[in-house]
Amino acid sequence: MLGLGTFRQGRRERRCCHGATSPRLPAEARPGSWAASGARRRVTFRPAQAREHRPNPSATLRSLVPGPPEVTRLASAPEGAGPEVGVRQPERALGGRRRPWPGGRETPDGSGVTGAPGLAGTMAEGEGPAIELRQRKKPKSSEYKESAKEKKIDDTAVPERAPKHILLQRFAKIFIGCLAAVTSGMMYALYLSAYHERKFWFSNRQELEREITFQGDSAIYYSYYKDMLKAPSFERGVYELTHNNKTVSLKTINAVQQMSLYPELIASVLYQATGSNEIIEPVYFYIGIVFGLQGIYVTALFVTSWLMSGTWLAGMLAVAWFIINRVDTTRIEYSIPLRENWALPYFACQVAALTGYLKSNLNTYGERFCYLLMSASTYTFMMMWEYSHYLLFLQAISLFLLDSFSLEQSDKLNVKKGTFVAKIMKVINFYLVCTLTVTLNIIMKTFVPHKENGYMLKFLEVKFGLNMTKNFTMNWLLCQKSLQAPSQDFFLRLTQSSLLPFYILVLIICFLSIMQVIFRRINNKSLKKTVTLEDGRIGERPEIIYHVIHTILLGSLAMVIEGLKYLWTPYVCMLAASGVCSPELWTTLFKWFRLRTVHPILLALILSMAVPTIIGLSLWKEFFPRLMTELTELQEFYDPDTVELMTWIKRQAPVAAVFAGSPQLMGVIKLCTGRMVTSLPLYNDDDLLKRNENIYQIYSKRSAEDIYKILTSYKANYLIVEDAICNEVGTMRGCRVKDLLDIGNGHVDCEEDDKLTYSKYGRFCHEVKINYSPYVNYFTRVYWNRSYFVYKINTVISFQS
Repeated sequence: MLGLGTFRQGRRERRCCHGATSPRLPAEARPGSWAASGARRRVTFRPAQAREHRPNPSATLRSLVPGPPEVTRLASAPEGAGPEVGVRQPERALGGRRRPWPGGRETPDGSGVTGAPGLAGTMAEGEGPAIELRQRKKPKSSEYKESAKEKKIDDTAVPERAPKHILLQRFAKIFIGCLAAVTSGMMYALYLSAYHERKFWFSNRQELEREITFQGDSAIYYSYYKDMLKAPSFERGVYELTHNNKTVSLKTINAVQQMSLYPELIASVLYQATGSNEIIEPVYFYIGIVFGLQGIYVTALFVTSWLMSGTWLAGMLAVAWFIINRVDTTRIEYSIPLRENWALPYFACQVAALTGYLKSNLNTYGERFCYLLMSASTYTFMMMWEYSHYLLFLQAISLFLLDSFSLEQSDKLNVKKGTFVAKIMKVINFYLVCTLTVTLNIIMKTFVPHKENGYMLKFLEVKFGLNMTKNFTMNWLLCQKSLQAPSQDFFLRLTQSSLLPFYILVLIICFLSIMQVIFRRINNKSLKKTVTLEDGRIGERPEIIYHVIHTILLGSLAMVIEGLKYLWTPYVCMLAASGVCSPELWTTLFKWFRLRTVHPILLALILSMAVPTIIGLSLWKEFFPRLMTELTELQEFYDPDTVELMTWIKRQAPVAAVFAGSPQLMGVIKLCTGRMVTSLPLYNDDDLLKRNENIYQIYSKRSAEDIYKILTSYKANYLIVEDAICNEVGTMRGCRVKDLLDIGNGHVDCEEDDKLTYSKYGRFCHEVKINYSPYVNYFTRVYWNRSYFVYKINTVISFQS
């Protein structure tokens, strides 16, 4: 210890003697030094007595080599002080360090040379020119900075390895959390399967009755899955779907691209490749995949809450809120094959990967894993849903705002290989690459007039009250429940489950903390590189900033369009659960109040465990019995009229017959009978929207001749009139189909005090049932029951009275 202290003291004295005019470079930056050759400098300290008896080679060399007259040697260093301690040496004052002998290197103590072959013979002769000591050039500032930076890296202390008991605790925590996440997903998938069986009594139904449970566009998606299974080969099935002319009359469509049928293609391949056709029925395999994806959805929400809060207890609470509020979190109960039920699980995985990627304490391997998972899930999400680019656009806006808020102090947030801004720009670049085609398409449609883009612009104008229209399609879309503002029952359900109050609390705290961070950066105040629990600054965490921005954007849209609540409510569950289970959020709150009686960190740790426990117990007591009742109660889907109609069509109607009717019913006919139809319940095609409007004229006040011309223009052979639409009695008078048709046809003028303009024709759906001329001349009733009336469209018109 004495030698080490003396050695450090000698180095300090040497620096003081040099002064500011002769900076000393690190050993690794000096040319010709032994440290610059790649070896690591090692200093060995021996007892002072051992050094006394050791011969000094430098003294022997100095006695043999004549030096310049102006260079004098001073007294040797005191005993035990090391070779560098003593009075200032003249060659040091010259601004240079003694150069090593040619062919050799300086010894670690700096007093002699080693490894100089031929040097002894030269010195033994005592002849030759004198050794000239030249002053070294002053190093450049850039070289000095680089050498100082390298020295700083070398001097950085290597973190010690954590003890075994701490590693075991971490492993146990991760293992239990992963086990809980996977278990939650599996239990939710099993719950959906059991609930679906109890609701529809699926196992005791015939195939026709099972298929009737798929309504509207869900029936269209499942019908193409059946077509793929019937195809002789996968290639032939794909070709028939991409050149499909057996679904809509007089129209060839690319069903794979227009309807995003990639889930059906994948499901059909898996069903045949795994040999499941010998084990399970196609419908069970199909819905089983969707239920499994919903389990992955729940697992991803669990992991996201866990990453944000640091405890898997938040994941359990997020899953509980998601299941309890499943009426507002998913539409899996009503329409299983919907594109969002296939796509949103992948988006949840992408959000979980993005959350982990934005965390500042992530290692290199974890960062690569998150990036790869984020890339794969994003591409799959875009492939599964035709409207995915809108959601990715909102996500890109959130990342852009996150980058803007972190831009000013980005040089202080060094994270692993690059700065925080570099990571954000990497993510933004990834999204630009993924959505480049879609973005260009949107830009072109914005600046170039296009008939398909007109519906979207008109819809937004009418939705926000910027314009008024009598167009049937626009008004019919606005009257759809999913496109209206959410009702009060929605907020009441979220409040009863305690989700909405805690979400508002967490959102306010995080938002105010983010505002503090923004103002602090605007005022150029210093920010910590690593935010700890004691700081109480949850708003400085990049993943928190991103999720707050994203949930605000989604919530703003969900307040206008109720259908978007299925995107926003899962976010609410995740953010609220991660907030109440995060000690950092409670510490942030208590730092504002400046508590003195109780330590804020201790109180935050207690509340982060107590609050979710109390919430979980209350939810268990109130909602768990309801969930068990749903599983034990046997329900039944009973629709005999539709079953009779489908049976008659399969038995009596020709295979090449074309049916006309409401789009929702046409989807069921396509699925159950395979017959061709005149329209489909799809709203992303201009021609299909126009067809739907024309076919709906059977419920308007139009003449029989007009209806006949419309139907024959689409080569329809049969017309189906639904009594539920013809005699519709709705609570919203202006949103009934017959009311919207009257407005669009000018039979009711809403702008002039609801003035009625009477038509000389009665409502077609009523008049055709009476069987009098001229209706019987054009249409012949061939089948009817309590709900449906089927008319054959006459090819030869007879005007007999």
